[in-house]
Amino acid sequence: AMAEGPPRGRTPSPGPGGAPGPPSPRAAGAAAGSAGALSPPAAASKWVRLNVGGTYFVSTRQTLCREPKSFLCRLCCQDGPELGSDKDETGAYLIDRDPTYFGPILNYLRHGKLIINKELAEEGVLEEAEFYNIASLVRLVKERIRDNENRTSQGPVKHVYRVLQCQEEELTQMVSTMSDGWKFEQLISIGSSYNYGNEDQAEFLCVVSRELNNSTNGIVKEPSEKAKVRHLLRSYQ
Repeated sequence: AMAEGPPRGRTPSPGPGGAPGPPSPRAAGAAAGSAGALSPPAAASKWVRLNVGGTYFVSTRQTLCREPKSFLCRLCCQDGPELGSDKDETGAYLIDRDPTYFGPILNYLRHGKLIINKELAEEGVLEEAEFYNIASLVRLVKERIRDNENRTSQGPVKHVYRVLQCQEEELTQMVSTMSDGWKFEQLISIGSSYNYGNEDQAEFLCVVSRELNNSTNGIVKEPSEKAKVRHLLRSYQ
């Protein structure tokens, strides 16, 4: 009877000089896979550098991704950017937009408030908010522009003036109890015109005013109210 040889595939074929040969490709692939599992991938950086029109801004991915559908979130998403963008030599994302109006955009993402410096045009901020696709900010800027237009269309605030004559002892009470929007404007002494008991009582003219009520539709029946007050005061001086 012939003796059986070793089981096929169990003993590696000897290499030169009787040394074991190289492992099979399948075994090498398995070893590489196990080694890769031991070393976790590097985590994405928390901070993001942006080059907006030549000006650098630095913010966190959490801030930039606050609006999930915005351009900035799609550009810097932690799960992998959806938009392709070039980077400069410092690794900053290149964005070809005006950096002047990017500040209000970034600050809104940081704290949720719309803050626009006086020297910035609100229309410029609106244009950038629409470009970056930040819907909630677009609504806020449009509301502010509409409110400003309404205030401008109403024109200057008009006032109604009145002159009240009072005695010295009544003056303090009258000024302290003014209501319905009336405000103190001017006080004119007209001297002591009569005696009250054993003491002279001084008299005053008190000029008060208030804003014209909108219920009158902006029409003043007596447009020269202020001029009449001035004429009355001159007559006592």
